[in-house]
Parts: sequence; C-alpha cells; structure tokens
Amino acid sequence: MPNWNEVLLEIHQEQQNDPNKNPLDTVRRKYLKKISNITDRNTIAYYSGWLQKPTAPDTAVNDKDKSGFMLAINKLDKSKGLDLILHTPGGDIAATESLVDYLYSIFGKDIRVIVPQISMSAGTMIALSAKEILMGKHSNLGPIDPQMGGLACQAVLDEFKQAKEDIKQNPHSASLWQVIISKYHPTFLGACKQAIEWSEKMVSKWLEENMCSSKKEKVKEILKTFADHKKQKSHSRHISKKECEDIGLTISSLEDNQDLQDAVLTTHHAFMHTFSNTPSVKMIENHNGVAYIENSFPQPQAK
Repeated sequence: MPNWNEVLLEIHQEQQNDPNKNPLDTVRRKYLKKISNITDRNTIAYYSGWLQKPTAPDTAVNDKDKSGFMLAINKLDKSKGLDLILHTPGGDIAATESLVDYLYSIFGKDIRVIVPQISMSAGTMIALSAKEILMGKHSNLGPIDPQMGGLACQAVLDEFKQAKEDIKQNPHSASLWQVIISKYHPTFLGACKQAIEWSEKMVSKWLEENMCSSKKEKVKEILKTFADHKKQKSHSRHISKKECEDIGLTISSLEDNQDLQDAVLTTHHAFMHTFSNTPSVKMIENHNGVAYIENSFPQPQAK
C-alpha cells in the first residue's frame, strides 16, 4: 500500500509524465476506480476538507450536496448498489435526512458505507442508514446528539432541569440561574427537544429498516451509544470500530481484504493531498471520475 509520501511521489511523477493533466485528479481517480473494480459496485467518495481548512465555508453537510450526488449518480448502473466513502465533520440534519432519502430512492437499501478515517455527527447518521459499515482499526464514528449554536441540545435541557431542581430546593439560587439561563432564546428549549426527537426517530427508522432489520432489539442500545450526550460527554468524541461492533452494528473490517484496504487508504491519501494543494473544500466523486467540487478562496483582507 502506498503511504502518504509515496502517494505524493506518484503525484509528482504524474506531473512529469503529462504536464497537461492535473496529477492530483489522475492519481485520485486511479485508486477510486480500483475500489470499484475490486468490489464490482458503484463507488462514490463524499469528502470534506475541514481538517485542512477548518474555517472554510461549505465543509459541512448541506443542501447543496444533493446536486453533487445527482451528478455523481447520473449514468451509473443502479443495480450494482452503492459503496459510499465518507469523510465529513457532519452538518445539517434536514440536509442529511433529504440526502439519505434520495440515496434510498436510487439504490434501495443496497448501500454500504466505507470510513477510511472519520465520519462524525451527521456523517455517522448517514453511516447508520447503510446496511453495512466498512471500518479499519483506525476508523471512527462520532456521537449524533444534535447541536444548536455549538451547544449540545441535551446539555441545554439538563441545565434547565438542574436549574429547576436547585431553585426548588434553594429559592435564593434563582438570581444566579437567571443570569445563566437568560443567554437562551425563549423558544430555544423547545427547539432542542424537537431536534433530539427528530434525529433519534430518523436514525431509529433507518436502523430498523436496513442494518438492524433482522435484529431490531439492538436499535435501542445503538441509539443510547450514539445519541446520549450523558454517555459520550462530548460531541467530538471518537467512537472506535470495536465499540461499534460491541453494540451490534454490522461492521466489516477493511483489514479482511488487503487489496480493498490498500485501495481505500490510498484513495484517502489522494483526497487529503488534493485538499492540501488546491482551493477545494468538498468533493463528491464517483469511480468514473465524475466530480462535484466546492472551492473556497481566501477573502482579501481590508486595509
């Protein structure tokens, strides 16, 4: 398997071999095609460059992504199902729900997710909609508890609950809690409750209809692991392959197929090099080289 530096050397070699072609595209598409050849399935990579460009816009899951998937899916043989390679920080719940519904309408439930490194938050929700998740020992998913304004919805509800209990036991604490709670909009509490109910209902339905259709008793434990803020403590926590296996997710090991693991990880390196060396912040690309690319250019500083 080519490592990070070897992929970079291959990119430089491609530049010398054919200066008229983009070597990043050539190498990335070579290995993405190799994944499809190994599996005999459609392959789409859904990649965000948030690690390389943490302040860039449009790195998160949003409604524009569906246009990218429509482009990537067009002309594919839908009977071959879909292997979706995910590398994303997550994003908008509504956009996530719409995207999964669209993929179901095209491929039915014949969707596998491959996680080369990390797929967090709404990215984990997409992974949980699949029939199977392919992970390596290095791969991670993340909690799916909703966030609003950078705050965990469940933590907000817990804070309100604690305030009520403290004030009931010690009325003099009301003035202190008023300062803390006044930072929230009056409708914020209700919005937090609805976001939690929405996300859990959505993921529960996907699990019951696909990955856990024959083991629905596992759904409750899976949701508790991924959706319970009290259990995970932080929305940024990385959940390992072993923990995913232990709670009943259908996980396949990338290590079980060395050729596939090599192709997946080399493709991943190629995407990372692309984000590091271009203005790209998001790419949705299929195994035939059809790609939707979001670019972000630094804004000039005002003088």
